[in-house]
Amino acid sequence: MAAYGRPALRDLFDDSPTPHIAHPPRTHHRGFYVATDGSFRAAGGGLGVVIETRDGERVARRALPDHAPDNNVAEYRALHLGLDVLAARAPRDAHVGVLVDHDALAANANRTLLASDEGWRPDAPLTIPERSRHHWRGIRARLHGFADCRVARIDSAENPAHPLANAPDRYGHVNDESAHCVLPTPPIADEQIPPPSRADRHVFTSGNRAPEARSTPRKNLD
Repeated sequence: MAAYGRPALRDLFDDSPTPHIAHPPRTHHRGFYVATDGSFRAAGGGLGVVIETRDGERVARRALPDHAPDNNVAEYRALHLGLDVLAARAPRDAHVGVLVDHDALAANANRTLLASDEGWRPDAPLTIPERSRHHWRGIRARLHGFADCRVARIDSAENPAHPLANAPDRYGHVNDESAHCVLPTPPIADEQIPPPSRADRHVFTSGNRAPEARSTPRKNLD
Protein backbone atom coordinates (compact mmCIF):
# COMPACT_ATOMS: atom_id res chain seq x y z
CA MET A 1 0.00 0.00 0.00
CA ALA A 2 1.30 3.46 -0.82
CA ALA A 3 2.36 5.73 1.99
CA TYR A 4 0.02 8.69 2.19
CA GLY A 5 1.59 12.08 1.72
CA ARG A 6 4.48 10.82 -0.39
CA PRO A 7 4.97 11.92 -4.03
CA ALA A 8 3.02 9.94 -6.61
CA LEU A 9 5.89 8.56 -8.72
CA ARG A 10 7.92 7.63 -5.66
CA ASP A 11 4.94 5.75 -4.25
CA LEU A 12 4.41 3.87 -7.50
CA PHE A 13 8.06 2.91 -7.74
CA ASP A 14 8.28 1.73 -4.12
CA ASP A 15 5.14 -0.40 -4.48
CA SER A 16 5.99 -1.98 -7.84
CA PRO A 17 8.17 -4.96 -8.81
CA THR A 18 11.54 -4.40 -10.42
CA PRO A 19 11.94 -7.40 -12.76
CA HIS A 20 15.00 -9.61 -12.45
CA ILE A 21 16.58 -7.85 -9.48
CA ALA A 22 16.35 -7.90 -5.72
CA HIS A 23 14.66 -4.87 -4.24
CA PRO A 24 16.90 -3.82 -1.31
CA PRO A 25 16.08 -0.65 0.62
CA ARG A 26 18.85 1.30 -1.13
CA THR A 27 16.99 1.06 -4.43
CA HIS A 28 14.34 3.34 -2.96
CA HIS A 29 16.75 6.23 -2.60
CA ARG A 30 16.07 7.69 -6.02
CA GLY A 31 16.65 11.36 -6.79
CA PHE A 32 14.44 11.41 -9.88
CA TYR A 33 11.53 9.35 -11.16
CA VAL A 34 10.39 9.16 -14.78
CA ALA A 35 7.20 7.44 -15.97
CA THR A 36 6.72 6.82 -19.68
CA ASP A 37 4.07 5.28 -21.90
CA GLY A 38 3.56 4.81 -25.63
CA SER A 39 0.25 4.21 -27.37
CA PHE A 40 -0.33 2.63 -30.76
CA ARG A 41 -3.34 3.24 -32.96
CA ALA A 42 -3.85 2.89 -36.70
CA ALA A 43 -5.00 6.51 -36.79
CA GLY A 44 -2.01 7.65 -34.76
CA GLY A 45 -0.86 7.14 -31.18
CA GLY A 46 1.27 9.15 -28.80
CA LEU A 47 4.11 9.33 -26.29
CA GLY A 48 3.71 10.35 -22.66
CA VAL A 49 6.34 11.34 -20.10
CA VAL A 50 6.09 12.50 -16.47
CA ILE A 51 9.21 13.35 -14.43
CA GLU A 52 9.38 14.23 -10.73
CA THR A 53 12.03 14.58 -8.07
CA ARG A 54 12.00 12.46 -4.93
CA ASP A 55 10.23 15.34 -3.18
CA GLY A 56 7.39 15.27 -5.71
CA GLU A 57 8.40 18.47 -7.52
CA ARG A 58 7.53 18.28 -11.19
CA VAL A 59 10.47 18.43 -13.55
CA ALA A 60 8.77 17.99 -16.93
CA ARG A 61 5.82 16.45 -18.80
CA ARG A 62 5.47 15.55 -22.43
CA ALA A 63 2.47 14.53 -24.56
CA LEU A 64 3.46 14.11 -28.19
CA PRO A 65 1.62 12.56 -31.14
CA ASP A 66 3.41 9.60 -32.68
CA HIS A 67 2.91 7.16 -35.53
CA ALA A 68 4.73 4.06 -34.34
CA PRO A 69 4.32 0.90 -36.45
CA ASP A 70 3.34 -1.18 -33.41
CA ASN A 71 2.92 -1.05 -29.65
CA ASN A 72 6.45 -2.28 -28.88
CA VAL A 73 8.04 0.53 -30.87
CA ALA A 74 5.74 3.05 -29.16
CA GLU A 75 6.84 1.91 -25.71
CA TYR A 76 10.54 2.00 -26.60
CA ARG A 77 10.17 5.43 -28.21
CA ALA A 78 8.43 6.76 -25.11
CA LEU A 79 11.17 5.56 -22.78
CA HIS A 80 13.86 6.93 -25.10
CA LEU A 81 12.10 10.29 -25.07
CA GLY A 82 11.66 10.32 -21.31
CA LEU A 83 15.31 9.50 -20.62
CA ASP A 84 16.44 12.17 -23.10
CA VAL A 85 14.30 14.80 -21.36
CA LEU A 86 15.56 13.72 -17.93
CA ALA A 87 19.21 13.65 -19.02
CA ALA A 88 18.95 17.30 -20.07
CA ARG A 89 17.75 18.28 -16.58
CA ALA A 90 19.44 15.91 -14.12
CA PRO A 91 23.11 15.66 -13.10
CA ARG A 92 25.14 12.67 -14.25
CA ASP A 93 25.42 11.40 -10.66
CA ALA A 94 21.63 11.15 -10.36
CA HIS A 95 19.95 7.99 -9.07
CA VAL A 96 16.91 7.35 -11.22
CA GLY A 97 13.75 5.28 -10.86
CA VAL A 98 11.98 4.44 -14.13
CA LEU A 99 8.35 3.35 -14.37
CA VAL A 100 6.92 1.61 -17.45
CA ASP A 101 3.89 -0.63 -18.03
CA HIS A 102 5.61 -2.93 -20.54
CA ASP A 103 6.95 -6.18 -19.01
CA ALA A 104 9.55 -7.01 -21.64
CA LEU A 105 10.90 -3.45 -21.73
CA ALA A 106 11.32 -3.36 -17.96
CA ALA A 107 13.05 -6.76 -17.99
CA ASN A 108 15.41 -5.80 -20.82
CA ALA A 109 16.34 -2.53 -19.13
CA ASN A 110 17.11 -4.16 -15.79
CA ARG A 111 19.05 -6.98 -17.46
CA THR A 112 21.30 -4.54 -19.30
CA LEU A 113 21.84 -2.54 -16.11
CA LEU A 114 22.73 -5.62 -14.11
CA ALA A 115 24.99 -6.93 -16.85
CA SER A 116 27.41 -4.11 -16.02
CA ASP A 117 27.68 -5.29 -12.41
CA GLU A 118 30.74 -7.41 -11.81
CA GLY A 119 29.96 -11.06 -11.18
CA TRP A 120 26.39 -11.00 -12.51
CA ARG A 121 25.31 -12.90 -15.58
CA PRO A 122 22.01 -12.27 -17.34
CA ASP A 123 19.39 -14.91 -16.58
CA ALA A 124 18.25 -14.79 -20.21
CA PRO A 125 19.36 -13.11 -23.44
CA LEU A 126 17.91 -9.74 -24.31
CA THR A 127 15.00 -9.89 -26.73
CA ILE A 128 14.70 -6.53 -28.45
CA PRO A 129 11.97 -6.10 -31.09
CA GLU A 130 13.64 -5.58 -34.46
CA ARG A 131 11.84 -2.31 -35.12
CA SER A 132 12.92 -0.97 -31.69
CA ARG A 133 16.65 -1.62 -31.96
CA HIS A 134 17.51 1.96 -32.88
CA HIS A 135 15.69 3.33 -29.85
CA TRP A 136 17.09 0.56 -27.67
CA ARG A 137 20.64 1.77 -28.34
CA GLY A 138 19.63 5.24 -27.17
CA ILE A 139 17.84 3.84 -24.12
CA ARG A 140 20.82 1.74 -23.12
CA ALA A 141 23.19 4.69 -23.41
CA ARG A 142 20.93 6.87 -21.29
CA LEU A 143 20.45 4.19 -18.62
CA HIS A 144 24.20 3.83 -18.20
CA GLY A 145 24.65 7.60 -18.26
CA PHE A 146 23.25 7.97 -14.72
CA ALA A 147 25.02 6.95 -11.53
CA ASP A 148 22.38 4.31 -10.80
CA CYS A 149 19.09 3.30 -12.37
CA ARG A 150 16.36 0.73 -11.76
CA VAL A 151 13.18 0.06 -13.71
CA ALA A 152 9.83 -0.83 -12.16
CA ARG A 153 6.85 -2.28 -13.98
CA ILE A 154 3.50 -0.71 -13.15
CA ASP A 155 -0.05 -1.31 -14.36
CA SER A 156 -1.19 0.78 -17.29
CA ALA A 157 -4.15 2.09 -15.29
CA GLU A 158 -1.75 3.48 -12.67
CA ASN A 159 0.73 4.98 -15.12
CA PRO A 160 0.46 8.79 -14.96
CA ALA A 161 1.99 8.98 -18.45
CA HIS A 162 -0.83 6.83 -19.90
CA PRO A 163 -3.41 9.60 -20.49
CA LEU A 164 -0.72 11.84 -22.01
CA ALA A 165 0.19 9.13 -24.51
CA ASN A 166 -3.38 8.22 -25.36
CA ALA A 167 -4.64 11.78 -25.86
CA PRO A 168 -1.64 13.89 -26.88
CA ASP A 169 -3.87 16.46 -28.59
CA ARG A 170 -5.89 16.96 -25.44
CA TYR A 171 -2.81 17.27 -23.21
CA GLY A 172 -0.57 19.11 -25.65
CA HIS A 173 -0.48 22.12 -23.33
CA VAL A 174 1.91 20.29 -20.99
CA ASN A 175 4.65 20.71 -23.58
CA ASP A 176 4.48 24.47 -23.02
CA GLU A 177 5.15 24.25 -19.29
CA SER A 178 8.23 26.06 -18.08
CA ALA A 179 11.33 23.88 -18.02
CA HIS A 180 12.55 22.97 -14.54
CA CYS A 181 16.09 22.00 -13.61
CA VAL A 182 15.59 21.13 -9.97
CA LEU A 183 17.54 19.03 -7.52
CA PRO A 184 15.83 16.94 -4.83
CA THR A 185 16.75 17.49 -1.22
CA PRO A 186 19.40 15.01 0.00
CA PRO A 187 17.92 11.88 1.63
CA ILE A 188 18.38 11.27 5.33
CA ALA A 189 21.56 9.26 5.74
CA ASP A 190 20.02 6.47 7.82
CA GLU A 191 16.65 6.45 6.06
CA GLN A 192 15.44 2.89 5.58
CA ILE A 193 12.39 2.20 3.44
CA PRO A 194 11.72 -1.54 3.24
CA PRO A 195 10.12 -2.83 0.05
CA PRO A 196 6.44 -3.75 0.31
CA SER A 197 7.23 -7.47 0.36
CA ARG A 198 9.21 -7.02 3.58
CA ALA A 199 7.26 -4.27 5.28
CA ASP A 200 4.89 -6.59 7.16
CA ARG A 201 7.28 -9.38 8.06
CA HIS A 202 7.67 -10.26 11.74
CA VAL A 203 11.07 -9.69 13.29
CA PHE A 204 12.48 -12.67 15.20
CA THR A 205 15.19 -12.72 17.84
CA SER A 206 18.34 -14.80 17.54
CA GLY A 207 16.59 -17.47 19.57
CA ASN A 208 13.95 -17.83 16.85
CA ARG A 209 11.27 -16.55 19.15
CA ALA A 210 9.01 -13.72 18.29
CA PRO A 211 9.57 -10.69 20.55
CA GLU A 212 6.95 -10.03 23.14
CA ALA A 213 4.30 -7.65 21.98
CA ARG A 214 4.26 -4.32 23.74
CA SER A 215 0.95 -3.07 24.93
CA THR A 216 0.10 0.32 23.51
CA PRO A 217 -2.53 2.48 25.18
CA ARG A 218 -5.56 2.90 22.98
CA LYS A 219 -6.10 6.47 21.85
CA ASN A 220 -9.44 8.11 22.35
CA LEU A 221 -10.60 9.01 18.86
CA ASP A 222 -13.75 10.77 20.02
